[in-house]
Amino acid sequence: MIQSMDRHSAPPTIDRARSLLIKPASGDCNLHCRYCFYHDRPTDPYKQGRRHRMSPEVLDTLIHQGMRLQRDNATFGWQGGEPTLCGLDFFREVVRLQQAYGYDGQSVSNGLQTNGLLLNRDWAAFLREYHFLLGVSLDGPARYHDHYRTYANGDPTQERVLDVLRMLAEEHVEFNVLTVINRFNADHGVEIYDYLVEQGFDFLQFIPCVEVDPASGAITDFSLSPEQFGDFLCAVFDRWYNGGSPEVSVRDFEATLAIYLGQPAPLCCYQERCGGYLVVEYNGDVYPCDFFVRDDLYVGNIMETPLETLFHAEVTRHFADAKADPRPECQACPWLPLCMQGCPRFVGVDGTPHHYLCRAYQRFFSHAHEGFLALRDRWLFSNGMDPRYAPRIPAQPIGRNDPCPCGSGRKYKACCGRGAAR
Repeated sequence: MIQSMDRHSAPPTIDRARSLLIKPASGDCNLHCRYCFYHDRPTDPYKQGRRHRMSPEVLDTLIHQGMRLQRDNATFGWQGGEPTLCGLDFFREVVRLQQAYGYDGQSVSNGLQTNGLLLNRDWAAFLREYHFLLGVSLDGPARYHDHYRTYANGDPTQERVLDVLRMLAEEHVEFNVLTVINRFNADHGVEIYDYLVEQGFDFLQFIPCVEVDPASGAITDFSLSPEQFGDFLCAVFDRWYNGGSPEVSVRDFEATLAIYLGQPAPLCCYQERCGGYLVVEYNGDVYPCDFFVRDDLYVGNIMETPLETLFHAEVTRHFADAKADPRPECQACPWLPLCMQGCPRFVGVDGTPHHYLCRAYQRFFSHAHEGFLALRDRWLFSNGMDPRYAPRIPAQPIGRNDPCPCGSGRKYKACCGRGAAR
């Protein structure tokens, strides 16, 4: 959002873009989604107690420090659990503090990830006025959404979410739809995509669900398989591609296209290093990533150490650098420039040292490569640039009879490329 800011002296320059992911209610939620990764997390330090809410003192300190991380633009992401449990007055105070602590001409971006169930027209008026960008969870038609996304008593939620989304559209609130792809709905990619588009939703995100049972150490029964996710991505890409004229936004596809255009990867999972944001818990505790909120990755607390210092802390730097540690199968893969070894949270989850979704991404990148090249060239031509001078990423796609880059010794088609386009 753009706000009118009071005048203050400019903060020091920060060498990288920094953003904050804030959990004002920690993992508290008004739903009990069976696949939620906050359930039964033995490493989560915030499982104790039934209610977690950010205090006025912590909020004031957070906004004060957060507005000073970058002179031109301050970025705040509000997440949970369910952040709207903190109430509308809490977010009114967020905006008041941003206006009080900001700099003349400074831009402020607020994102809010929510299940949407507590939103009403008062919320919508506020969100529209201050240009919050919402992410609202909807897993497709009711038979898929309500399979896992229920109230604590098991009642369904899809109808209510749809009502809220229609209300937000009527009130001209900006929102994306976030769909969790799990074992139950992963085989129905085209149906889910078509349903979301038919509802008039133009900005879509698809998030793979992969969790480990803390008791057994095995992949949970609601997690999708790599083969399912690869099939899902390919099927949805073909629908989205639309003969070279996509009509809606799919976050991961557009992020990949940006790389083909020679732009920096816009998503952290496709970047060489982690470390572009920090997670701030309700009490001011800081961690390097929401998927790694655990004692051994505790960075510090904003009530004791400024955020600017915490961005440069040893724990933060070590965590950021770890993503770039080369894995042999990734270094041998021609798709490395696209995924940059993928999100670390999926490495080793199945008891192997490999990225759990590697086969899915290899299949997808191989399947979609020519389509991305065509989209890239069309975009460059329409903007007066010569596609002949565009970067070729990657230069040598994997052939089906080539050795698999995972190092198994088998051909790609018999290993990670199983099911890839012929």
